[in-house]
Amino acid sequence: MNPEKRAAIFARLKQANPRPSTELAYRTPYELLVSVVLSAQATDKSVNLATGKLFPVANTPAAMLRLGETSLKRYIKTIGLFNTKARNIITAARLLLEKHGGEVPRDRESLEALPGVGRKTANVVLNTAFGEPTIAVDTHIFRVANRTGLAPGKNVRAVEDRLLKLTPERYKQDAHHWLILHGRYVCKARKPECWRCVIADLCEYRHKTPAPDARSAGNRQSTISKPARTPRKRVQA
Repeated sequence: MNPEKRAAIFARLKQANPRPSTELAYRTPYELLVSVVLSAQATDKSVNLATGKLFPVANTPAAMLRLGETSLKRYIKTIGLFNTKARNIITAARLLLEKHGGEVPRDRESLEALPGVGRKTANVVLNTAFGEPTIAVDTHIFRVANRTGLAPGKNVRAVEDRLLKLTPERYKQDAHHWLILHGRYVCKARKPECWRCVIADLCEYRHKTPAPDARSAGNRQSTISKPARTPRKRVQA
């Protein structure tokens, strides 16, 4: 993909959503950190439901430590891997108090030293809480980058490196949010909704999905043209 097309893609995404943001509900860097740790293999909606009850009780490292691991589990038990996540959050709260004065650090090395915080989580916190031009690559962004030809790579780190290298500087701050939202709601894993995609004509994906009505009409025509001996073929909606 040439630089002009890549820039046009981001320009379209910006026009459609000028001020993108995370769908996780948070008010402070610490709330964001906890939310992102909880969001691993879980939906943002399920995390928000849990933290909506948790944060009024414990939304600082000190308060989380006072709450304790056992009580924390009761708030997050609807989220996958909640036992491990509770242990990591409590340990991280202790480390934040001991090493960072109860504040979320603004550097990658310190963030990744916290239990439950990998490169992707650190990227989200650095970008969303502190305004750093990082790009956190999750399954949605990995899919969009490869499917569209925007920044193909064999693994998430390769895609992250290519996006950081190839994304125009003026779009880098919001690129993560644009791409994750596009992958979540339009460029879906099983059936991308290409007919309503704002970058469909720029995307290099060869097997674009037609609009539902067009697909149904095509299937009906195909069924009608079949010989009479195969009447049981179902018409797909």
